[in-house]
Amino acid sequence: MMNVNHTEETPGENTLLRLTPRPPLGWNSFDCYGCAAPEDALLENAEAMARLLKPGGYEYFVVDNGWFAEYEIPAGKRYPAVKHADDVNLDAYGRLQPSKCYFPHGIKGLIDRVHGLGLKFGIHIMRGIPRKAVANDLPVLGTPYRASDIAEISDTCEWCHYNYGVNMDHPGAQAFYDSFIQMLAKWEVDFIKADDITGHPREIEAIVKAIRSSGRDIVLSLSPGGQTTPEFMDVYQQANMLRTTRDIWDNRDDLDKAFDVWHAYSEFRKEGFWLDLDMIPFGHLQLWNPRTEAKAYAETRTSQELSGKGHERMSGLSVNQKYTFITIRALAASPLFMGGDLPSSDEFSIDLITNEGMLECNQNGISGSRVYAESGIEVWKTPHRTAAGEGWIGVFNRNRETKRVQLTFGQLSLDDSVPAELQSIWPEPAYEHFEGGLTSEIEGDGVLFLHYKSRS
Repeated sequence: MMNVNHTEETPGENTLLRLTPRPPLGWNSFDCYGCAAPEDALLENAEAMARLLKPGGYEYFVVDNGWFAEYEIPAGKRYPAVKHADDVNLDAYGRLQPSKCYFPHGIKGLIDRVHGLGLKFGIHIMRGIPRKAVANDLPVLGTPYRASDIAEISDTCEWCHYNYGVNMDHPGAQAFYDSFIQMLAKWEVDFIKADDITGHPREIEAIVKAIRSSGRDIVLSLSPGGQTTPEFMDVYQQANMLRTTRDIWDNRDDLDKAFDVWHAYSEFRKEGFWLDLDMIPFGHLQLWNPRTEAKAYAETRTSQELSGKGHERMSGLSVNQKYTFITIRALAASPLFMGGDLPSSDEFSIDLITNEGMLECNQNGISGSRVYAESGIEVWKTPHRTAAGEGWIGVFNRNRETKRVQLTFGQLSLDDSVPAELQSIWPEPAYEHFEGGLTSEIEGDGVLFLHYKSRS
């Protein structure tokens, strides 16, 4: 494992710092449209993002998996009855193309509109080469090789069947990735979410190399977190973002996952490289799986095949859990990518993710650490990047029931010899000072989120 404290400049490090000096902020289509996001819904979300999120600094508009999938959509329906299609759209060189069912006029119009709104466009890719390219034995652009020469047919993704892995020992492997990324660069893509990849360091390096040779600035996000291991951290850190969790959804158990990986991985954060706790499942979710068909889906699909989590709904997180969810991501300096459908999500969710104090903490760009833990009460502290004696504290009640909390300034990791001004980021809960500390009654799954600043 690499020495995480080394400061020697590595290739591309200046690019990382230039492109992502602070945690990226954006929107992603997966939590609301799964792998079946129609063009009109995406355009509506782009317009809403420019209006609702862009003023807070959100800029990356990301279309997730399935943009290339040729679904058979039942008559009278807008969405498919399956998560993954049986066919995909390819060009003559085995490169995925926008599906004709959801992008009959291509995807460039959407990209141009996103850019016209002052946003940046992102797209999801699966690791590897399409199985259809191998079945048709299509050529690899600019080489004498064919898809069947570079495919590793024993290497498949267990949850998405579109691709085979690539044999990176073959001389045509890098050329395939180069041609695919070059195509995306010509489309004016600004952000790539590469999936099923954190267990495959050589293919990460191939995509990094392809981006560097593409002639375009492109942010690289690595996913999923389920395969992530510190063993490959030196490779991961060539990208801009790394998913450290599996898919996170709107349930209490996934709050625990976020706490666990925050604690386990925070030491690996470095400038320009951000540890990603996954998307924000707030607002209107799973529109692709309408409630009227929920029973049929539940009877015929596992929860994993349903992307986790059932039918169309508003987020299942309670108010307290939403406060805790977004406070974790603020203090951890995680990238913030809203997952709910923006035109139809609730105002409270939008207010949370655009809260000025929360964003100031998140964009401070320092991942906090746990400084106190006892009886389900945890204190996490994030220092200010440049101002000594200033920063943020989260006092989390990880119990289900309300707890009366009394903590000394020492337990808050504050210098009790230097008075500090405290200000709540959230309107609740209230707190009271006592000499040398504070008390607060925090409801189950709630959090007291404070900005602190020494008076001296």
